[in-house]
Parts: sequence; structure tokens; C-alpha cells
Amino acid sequence: MIAKARTAALLGIDALPVSLEVDLTRSGMPAFTLVGLAEGAVREAKERVLSALKNAGYRLPPARITVNLAPADLRKEGSAYDLPLALCLLAASEGLDAGLLAPDDNATGAGGWFLAGELSLDGALKPVPGILPLAILARDQGAAGLIVSADNAAEAAVVQGLAVYGADSLSQAVRILTGEDAPAPAVVDVDALWAGQAGFEGDFAEVKGQEHAKRAIEIAAAGGHNLLFVGPPGSGKTMLSQRIPTVLPPLTFDEALEVTKIYSVAGMLDRDSALVVRRPFRSPHHTISDAGLIGGGVSPRPGEVSLAHRGVLFLDELPEFKKHVLEVLRQPLEDGRVTISRAAQSLTYPSDFMLVAAMNPCPCGYLTDDRHVCSCQPLAIHRYRSRISGPLMDRIDLQVEVPAVPYEDLKAPRGSRDSATMRAGIVKVRAIQAGRYKGSGIRLNADLQGALLERWCKVGEAEHGFLEQAVRRLGLSARAYTRVLRIARTIADMEDAENVGIPHLAEAINFRTMDRVNQPGE
Repeated sequence: MIAKARTAALLGIDALPVSLEVDLTRSGMPAFTLVGLAEGAVREAKERVLSALKNAGYRLPPARITVNLAPADLRKEGSAYDLPLALCLLAASEGLDAGLLAPDDNATGAGGWFLAGELSLDGALKPVPGILPLAILARDQGAAGLIVSADNAAEAAVVQGLAVYGADSLSQAVRILTGEDAPAPAVVDVDALWAGQAGFEGDFAEVKGQEHAKRAIEIAAAGGHNLLFVGPPGSGKTMLSQRIPTVLPPLTFDEALEVTKIYSVAGMLDRDSALVVRRPFRSPHHTISDAGLIGGGVSPRPGEVSLAHRGVLFLDELPEFKKHVLEVLRQPLEDGRVTISRAAQSLTYPSDFMLVAAMNPCPCGYLTDDRHVCSCQPLAIHRYRSRISGPLMDRIDLQVEVPAVPYEDLKAPRGSRDSATMRAGIVKVRAIQAGRYKGSGIRLNADLQGALLERWCKVGEAEHGFLEQAVRRLGLSARAYTRVLRIARTIADMEDAENVGIPHLAEAINFRTMDRVNQPGE
């Protein structure tokens, strides 16, 4: 007898439908054959499933069993196929009505159940990664419901319009299908999730001094620009960077789903939180590999650039990162996505993040600190800075010097501006951009290019003359010129100015610290 069930395979952060088919024939020598481009963990499902069935009290007759995972040309990975395989084996041996899994014996028609979960040898049902994309697929295909591990139920229940049931064991999953156990579908209060994670531990009011750096952060957050802090040790570069998420606008529900799908596929979603509602802040160590940063591996998984999607990627001690690791940032910084190509497949992960980096001005760190003597030779300083290539530095819009904090600022009780005040202004500027670029495919000023850049960053003759002098004196590249215009557009928006003027351009150029220090005599 043939039984079918519906499940899914992950491709990037999306789920693709998979039909699991079992043919159980009692004639011939007993055998178990699994086909359909199954990877190691899927092939090992045979031992887990047969032990789980036996220990849960189910008996399969000696038979020739053939299992097919269709479509056959789609790679199947992971242990999520355990539950649908076990239920199909029961249905094929007539221990369960096959019509309960797929009505009319059609696993691709609407109305059937979607199933996913890993089985222990005793029949307990364990959670698996990638449940949120699977739940979205099940809803879109009109499934009657989704049965997953109880630990995955809240994550799947975020998807509206789909009945999600969490089971603790194979036996309970069978009872849910037969109606013997009729638990209420899992429900998640999304508003409560937002309220429960609304606050932040840090606040910009705790940062004393550094008003110039705070201004740069407001501009960067308002326009989605990349940011680099350059300053001596202890000047507050890391402290400033860690508080940037506190001034970013809250995630929309669609953005939260995007981020949650990435964390779900990566297996990093907190079991106590069904939805990621805070903008991510990722801070990898400088010893990270290129695969760890952009994603990859034998079975490709999202890297730090994707885990920072819609949030902040903070690279502390930027020159200490391996040069070839930094160079792989170019594509995600330009395109907002990263493509990982392998012989068997090519995956694309979203990576639309705000890059924030910090570095010392020299190897010892005290080149710009008037309270310490720098011990570095000019050649050592040049080598240190050359670890960051020109093309990568061009892609960092704002390059800000962060000096040591004077004692007068340290003794002050609190900073002059808090995160709530800064966030209110940033939200206002982002609303201006949302209205201006509606329907254009662009969200923020940092994305401006081509005709839209010329339209919204149009400058007059006086402004062109000012820019020409700056380009010649600083040796700005075409990319740096474009980024100056984008920053100036954001500064103009912060002042409710319709056009970009010389004061906006001057402030934008003033935030190109590394362009200035590379000039002769500086």
C-alpha cells in the first residue's frame, strides 16, 4: 500500500514543498530503500523512526519498504522528515487511515496536513530548525493544519490563518490526526511579544560627551548609512555602537518575520520567543572566518551579515579582521543580500544591515590622543590602516573621529540627549523617506542611485563648485562622491530642507575622516 504525507525542504530561508511517499509491500524479502536526494541525517531517519515506532507500541509487519522524497532533484537535509516518515509507515501498514494525512491520496492537494519533527528512539518529538518558513508554506498551500514538536508550536503559530498543533510524542501526533486527542491550536499574542521585548538595557543618556559622534549616529540611523568610529582606547567607540539599536525605529511585522525566518533556519531562535521583535545587533570576533561572516559551510547556513539583517553589524577593531574576510563584505554592502554558490546549489540570504565599525588610529591607539604619546612609526601606521582596502573604506559613508573624553564631560551626571529623543527624530526622518520613495523599491537615502540619486540629490552651480573643490582636494572616488550626496540628503531631511545645500554638503564631507587623514601633510 502507498501512503503520502506533506512536508518541506529548506532552500535559503524559504521552504519548498516535499511529498514523502511510502510503498509497503509484504511480498518479497524485507528491505528498506530511501530515494530522493537525501543527505546523511535523512538517510539515518530509518533507524530513529523504526525504533520510535517500536518503543511507542506500534508494530510494522516484515515488508519491502520504499520511501521516496519528491521532487527527487531537490536536496533534503536535516531530521525534520522523521515525523512524516513514521506516520506514512503507519498508514502504509494500515495502522492509520492514509486519508487523514493526504485526502484523496493526493499529497499535493489542499486540505492535507503538513508534518515536521525529529523523533527520539523512545518516540518523543524534538524541535527542528526552519519551522517558520514551513508554516508559511503550509498556510499558502491551504493545509488543514501543521503538526510539529511542542517546542516549535509557538514559532509556527506566528503565522496567521494556519492551525498549528504541538505534540510531545509520536503517539500524541497520531491521536491528533485521528481526533482522539483534540488540543486547542497554538496561539501566540504578537502584541505581548512586542511589549515584552520593547525595552533596552542601554541608553545614550549614559554616554557622556561625544556630541559629534552622537550627531553622526543620528545621521547614519536616519538614512541607513554605514559608520566607522576612529579613536583611542577608552574613548567610547564600543559603548556608542552598542546603543545604536536603541535609536532605530521598531521592526515592522513583515521585517520581524524576515529576521525570524533567518534565525529559524539557522537554529538560533530562542524557544521562549516565537518572534524576533528587536533589531539584531551582531558583534563577531575579529578571528571569524569568511564563511562565518557571510555564510557557507558544507551545508550552507546564514552568516553574521544575514543574522544582522534589518539591524546592526558591529565590527570592533576593524583592522584586526583578516583582509580577505573584510573583502567579502563588498557584495552584501552593495546589494543587501549575499549569494553562496556550491556545486550542487546556489543559495541567497538577505543581508540588509547597517555596518558599524570601530578602530584605533594606529597600532598603539594613541596617535590622536593628546594625553598619551604615540609610539608608532609612520610606516607601521600606514601598514595598520592599509589592512582596510580603499574599496571597502569607500563603502563606509561616515568616518568619525572619536577623541578621548575630557574630564569636564566625565564629571557631568548624564549625557545631554537620551535614546528616546534621538529615536523620535530618526523615526520622523525615515517617515519622510518612506513617503518620498514609495513605489520605487528604495527605503532609505543610503539606497539612492542612478536617476533617483540625480533627482533627489540635485544641487545647484554653487554646490557643484563646492563639491568639485572637495573632490579634488580629498581625492574622492566616484563612490565616495555618491555617498557624500546621500549623507547630505539625509542631513537636509533632518532639517526639513527640500534641497541639498552647501551646509549639508560641508557637514557630510566633514564626516569623511579617513579621506582627510590620507592627504599629504595631514
